[in-house]
Amino acid sequence: MFGNIMIHRITLILLSFTLLTSVVLSQDLILPRISPPAEVSQTIGLSKITINYSRPAVRGRIIWGGLVPYNNGKPFPWRAGANENTTIYFSDSVKINGKDLPAGTYGFHIIPSDREWILIFNKHYKAWGSFFYDSSQDALRIEVVPERIYFNEWLEYRFDNITSNSVDINMHWEYLNVRFTAQFDETKIVLKSIREQLLSIPGFSWEGPMQAAQYCLDNNINYEEALKWIDQSISRNSNFSNNIVKIDLLRRMGRDEEANKLEETALKNASEDELDRYGYHLINKNKVHEALIVFKQNIERNPDSWNAYDSYAEALKLSGQIKEAIKYYELAKQKAPDEQKDRIQQILDSLENP
Repeated sequence: MFGNIMIHRITLILLSFTLLTSVVLSQDLILPRISPPAEVSQTIGLSKITINYSRPAVRGRIIWGGLVPYNNGKPFPWRAGANENTTIYFSDSVKINGKDLPAGTYGFHIIPSDREWILIFNKHYKAWGSFFYDSSQDALRIEVVPERIYFNEWLEYRFDNITSNSVDINMHWEYLNVRFTAQFDETKIVLKSIREQLLSIPGFSWEGPMQAAQYCLDNNINYEEALKWIDQSISRNSNFSNNIVKIDLLRRMGRDEEANKLEETALKNASEDELDRYGYHLINKNKVHEALIVFKQNIERNPDSWNAYDSYAEALKLSGQIKEAIKYYELAKQKAPDEQKDRIQQILDSLENP
């Protein structure tokens, strides 16, 4: 009896091994695809677009109206690539040719015709091709007219005409190119990101809130919240940099009296380097007259600094006071280290022999 039990157990083990081996052997090998997979991405501001697709080749075939039939009046789409769904991911809500589309990943399909083409962004994106396409899951449809351009053997998605908040997305295969525009509300997205970041590590420093306020200044937006951010920065570490941001912000808000008082205090306590940087800050804002006052003040405080004379001379040159500029460049050259003398002399030569 014991022998029969052992034989039975051995038989079960051998049967289990045979079944397992059969399952393992039945798995398909991973081999190169005729239409290889591809991925392209583009960042616009803080927003990201990623397209995953497979790239079929022309191989001498008729593509449009042939391999990819024109579905004139028919609802069944083409997968806009090969193999699995072509997918498009948008990290943030976006406008496609001016129409709203929420953030997310979409199956991208096309209904081509001999006239306008329909581009489809479908909520189902894990299907194989368009065989399980369900129009009830369409998030957006737009109509475009393809353009005939140079020949492209392999289907390709690419980005061009990139701006700070938009990009053109192209699908190009054979002689036809389909183009549509993705546009983001950059200001809304960046401000949302700033608020979230200031609740994390950057929110503990004085630099993070200052950078947030500076972004608002640079883009002429959100002044009230920017003022709260710069006050938060100053409360943590009052310094020349964040005080200058607050001065600019107050002036932008029309609060000149407060700005002037803060500027007087900031300049009174400024170092040579800080005064120099502030002078160039004013020049970059096309306030050359104000920059001259700051640079002159720097010379009075630091009469042995060649750089103070050099900066004042540059501002004089920009204001058109060439004779005075030459005078102060000469003084700067006398005090400058050897490695700066040739540069200053070249400027002098250009001013004396225009």
